[in-house]
Amino acid sequence: MSSSTFEDKESQAGASSGFEFLKGVGQVAGGTLLSITMLASSVVAGGLVGLAISFRNLPDVRQLRNFLPSETTYIFDIKGKLLTRIHGEANREVKPLDKISPELKRAVLASEDSDFYYHHGINPKGVGRAVVTNWAAGGVREGGSTITMQLVKNLFLSHRREFTRKIAEAVLAIRLEQILSKDQILEMYLNQVYWGHNNYGAQTAARSYFNKSAEHLNLAEAAMMAGLIQAPEEYSPFVNMEKAKYQQKEVLGRMLSLGWITQKEYDDALNQKITLGRIKSFQGSALPYVTNSVAQEIARKFGRETLLKGGMRVQTTVDADFQRMAEETVSKWHKTLLGQGLSKNQMALVAIDPRTHFVKALVGGVNSKAGEFNRATQAYRQPGSAFKPFVYYAAFATGKYGPETVVSDTPVSYRDGSGWYSPRNYDGGFQGSMTIRTALKLSRNVPVIKIGKSIGMNKVVETCRTLGIMSPMEPVTSLPLGAIGMTPMEMAGAYATFANYGWQSPTTVIMRITDSAGNVLLDNTPKPQMVLEPWAAAAVIDTMRSVITDGTGKAADIGRPAAGKTGTTSSEKDIWFVGTVPQLTTAVWVGRDDNKQLASGATGGGKVAPVWRDFMLKALKDVPVENFKSPSQFPRPKAK
Repeated sequence: MSSSTFEDKESQAGASSGFEFLKGVGQVAGGTLLSITMLASSVVAGGLVGLAISFRNLPDVRQLRNFLPSETTYIFDIKGKLLTRIHGEANREVKPLDKISPELKRAVLASEDSDFYYHHGINPKGVGRAVVTNWAAGGVREGGSTITMQLVKNLFLSHRREFTRKIAEAVLAIRLEQILSKDQILEMYLNQVYWGHNNYGAQTAARSYFNKSAEHLNLAEAAMMAGLIQAPEEYSPFVNMEKAKYQQKEVLGRMLSLGWITQKEYDDALNQKITLGRIKSFQGSALPYVTNSVAQEIARKFGRETLLKGGMRVQTTVDADFQRMAEETVSKWHKTLLGQGLSKNQMALVAIDPRTHFVKALVGGVNSKAGEFNRATQAYRQPGSAFKPFVYYAAFATGKYGPETVVSDTPVSYRDGSGWYSPRNYDGGFQGSMTIRTALKLSRNVPVIKIGKSIGMNKVVETCRTLGIMSPMEPVTSLPLGAIGMTPMEMAGAYATFANYGWQSPTTVIMRITDSAGNVLLDNTPKPQMVLEPWAAAAVIDTMRSVITDGTGKAADIGRPAAGKTGTTSSEKDIWFVGTVPQLTTAVWVGRDDNKQLASGATGGGKVAPVWRDFMLKALKDVPVENFKSPSQFPRPKAK
């Protein structure tokens, strides 16, 4: 019998009621045992009619017309490499019936319900056989369930083996066969059934057991899979290959007796060597920092239930090889800094393409397997002097200030609540008059506070919000020194907007999301908007170039045009370097999880700039050298 015969042969009595169909039980062939079977079947049939009235509260099977089973979500890197699977209890990937191997369909039907295409939801022969067996045993021993009955049990009913539940199965099966075609029911069953090791549906099971799609299963593999259905973990070839082979032989023998395969096909399948795959449910992620961030973003946008059961296909913005290079760089420098006296140091690194605001690397700690806490996106640490460019941008945007504007690095005091606040520089001294360029490259504190007070700290807060920094901040006098919590992701995203001369798209680690059918759910194709004054942004970049050429960030020199800023907080608890070239912006943070001092004299320029330099040299190895646009290429805003 060809694999398509029973797929094409639907019973012509599809509209008949279950009761009318059950009247055909009396036509079963004679014999003493069969007479008992007919009698038992008639009793069951009559019982169905009477009990159907009392099953009015059963689920409405019509809802299955629009039923969507839970599916596993898959996360890929930018090149399509699978990074992880996310699912709840059910690890499932739905496949249409025509994408499932004909061999598997035949094997399952032979094993579970060879009359599937000829009955109306319940099988008189199977029911009668089960009744006789159970009567003789004095309890429920055999189910006599059709595939349709198994399906409604899996979807609607508990798995307790009770007489009333079996009748409910029969009632629902008859109802279901009146609204869905045989192929629809078989497709739903093959995608719903449990195959062991948290694999639900034929596709994930085939991937797990044989490392191939369900579409490409051969007869030997299909028969082995079909043999698992009754007790998946017990018969699993991962657990006991001998039992799995026994079940395979049983299924093949059933197919042979039905005439669905030839003796040669039987022999060949039985003797074929089985090559196993590996159990894939609940495996860890290849890149946990990336995939955890993706999962959090999906949960925020679509809800956790959709993340676990929605069958999404998520393409990230990250290249797996590039990410691993970033993780290896962080791991190497963690050990180097330990050797330099920075005990218990943790690190985070975020790299963003300023032209798209796509995250290219996301490293949330020195060991991705040590815990789920992602310091790149979840650690709010003080940026120190790395915050100063935000203040200078706000000043430049007024049109009253530029990189060469002279400011005074001299003592000053401001009323602060009931007392006075007198800002000081890192070295404790003052250097008099200097340009903003010099003040930034030498990271002087007093000049930036004077500028912030001059333009108003509210403008600084407004600038930060425009740059996408949502961390809490107050317009206090000390704000320009970065005494507020910010994440490395926020810092990298803000600097990337400067590097793109004020053009900004939302920073994201997700490029695109589709459902399992290919329908687009989210498309993060960049749609940049101009959010900053281009001249002021270019002027900030131009000023930060001096930090690397002859300022506190000289250790970050990578031999090509680059701009950046060091950051060091009081008591050396947080040290940073955030910098950019036109094609890549990277923030690197070093600190301790307990927020204690790293080491006396530890600075962003001395300890973190070399880390940034090492990473950027690797990241830009095959990237052409590109210069920044000069501020003179943009109109300067009028003073206001």
